[in-house]
Amino acid sequence: MPGRVVRLAAPLVALLLAGCIHPPAAKDYTVFRAADPKSILVVPAINRSVEVTAPDYYLSTITFPLAERGYYVFPVHLVKRVLEDDGLSDADLVHAGDPVRLGSLFGADSILYVTIERWDSKYVVLSTTTTVSISYRLVDARSGQELWKETRTMAYSPQASGGGGSPAGLVALLVVQAVASAVEKAAPDYMPLARAVNNVSVVEAHQGLPAGPHIDQYRKDQKDF
Repeated sequence: MPGRVVRLAAPLVALLLAGCIHPPAAKDYTVFRAADPKSILVVPAINRSVEVTAPDYYLSTITFPLAERGYYVFPVHLVKRVLEDDGLSDADLVHAGDPVRLGSLFGADSILYVTIERWDSKYVVLSTTTTVSISYRLVDARSGQELWKETRTMAYSPQASGGGGSPAGLVALLVVQAVASAVEKAAPDYMPLARAVNNVSVVEAHQGLPAGPHIDQYRKDQKDF
């Protein structure tokens, strides 16, 4: 499924926006509901970005939205450590391995494979755009069958406002814009975007995950999933 891009004026707004003007077709949850996963094992993410620290930072953002959706989530950093001790420190090897064997190692009934497609900040003229793009794939740890997949992209560009219509005001506006862009480029804040991508991907009706067994909506949200 192609990623859907949402461009944001501020990271806080990312938590409120989802999808695009033409929403995609609703997902088929027949296989998901038959498997009825109650726990999710999140394995280390494959990193296709140029930021080598992206996977570790990203791992700290994924537990909360999954738990809020009603699933037990195995402690992500403990899982990473156990896999490393078992000789599986390479995320590509983990993703290519047998999900049934992996699930049995932890007693999980589903596995979430994450790929970081983009985690970058680009400066063009007076504008800096920070982008996070994530692909998700949830697999049944008992059968290896794919239960759900999603790809989502969000971007943040700091915008200056005000300044009036006078030449002096315009110059001031350009200076403010240049400073804001330089600050974003020097120290881009990926975490709000990563959290927003996770939140929207997990909860969006007809696209995200149906409610898990640890919240009241469990098995009551069929009209939306």
